[in-house]
Amino acid sequence: MNKIANRQVICETLLDRARQDRDIVLLASDSRGSASMAPFVKELPEQFVETGIAEQNIVGIAAGLAASGKKPWVTSPACFLSMRAIEQVKVDVAYSGTDVKLIGISGGVSYGALGMSHHSLQDIAVTRAIPGLTIILPADRHETKKMTEALAMYKGGVYVRIGRNPVQDCYESDDYPFEIGKAVTLREGTDITLIAAGETVRVALDTSDALAQEGISCRVINMHTIKPLDTEAIIKAAQETGRIITVEEHSIFGGLGAAVAEVVVQNCAVPMKIIGIPDEPAITGNTAEVFNHYGIHVDAISTIAVRMVNRV
Repeated sequence: MNKIANRQVICETLLDRARQDRDIVLLASDSRGSASMAPFVKELPEQFVETGIAEQNIVGIAAGLAASGKKPWVTSPACFLSMRAIEQVKVDVAYSGTDVKLIGISGGVSYGALGMSHHSLQDIAVTRAIPGLTIILPADRHETKKMTEALAMYKGGVYVRIGRNPVQDCYESDDYPFEIGKAVTLREGTDITLIAAGETVRVALDTSDALAQEGISCRVINMHTIKPLDTEAIIKAAQETGRIITVEEHSIFGGLGAAVAEVVVQNCAVPMKIIGIPDEPAITGNTAEVFNHYGIHVDAISTIAVRMVNRV
């Protein structure tokens, strides 16, 4: 079982880049510990800015640094970065076209028992509606490394959401092509397609394996980039498999499922199911407990898939 959290991978990869590029600047809102950025701060303190618990300020400062030729990376809890500072994200980053990387840590229900105030289950819906903002949810440590390397070369505002704890690997290594805006087909299939992002990709893979035991051929697409969305992969899956299920650690409104549905309904209408958090304050508990409660697990998804394939 993997014991390396995605936030740790970002620190290691970014630190390696920052040693070579003195323009890279890390910013934290009293979050260097929870973001696992202590090694970066210890080695390169002159490339670090601590704002304290001031999410609106940290985004504005980062935008100013970018306008001055620096390459700022902001690390802050996703629940606050995507809500308290959304005006600054919209105006100072997206509208102003500044090169700011926004890393929302402990996203989704990572904060578990702290409840709705600390859950970030609306962040994709909010950020997806802002023009000029790229949105990425890496699936595991390998993809997180590939993503960080790609973002170091990418110009423009980006919102990244990662969880808090280590997640089971979806890839065997980081030796594979990664392209922002290009989905990855992790399993081929002809009967139904599962589309997932972030920590639900592993759930989708396990569900595909379970469905194979039922004689159902299930395609799995890792839609790591929510915006710009890989519409070609969605249309192809709809045409070739005829059924789609989306799985996400987000409200069923405005997130991955909504993005996929917008493509499907306008291009290739097929039966589709959106699995995520319903329109209510999510229960408190660890990630596994919340996922199990809301049917974001193999048995529940498999049951839905079997019914869709068999038209029950």
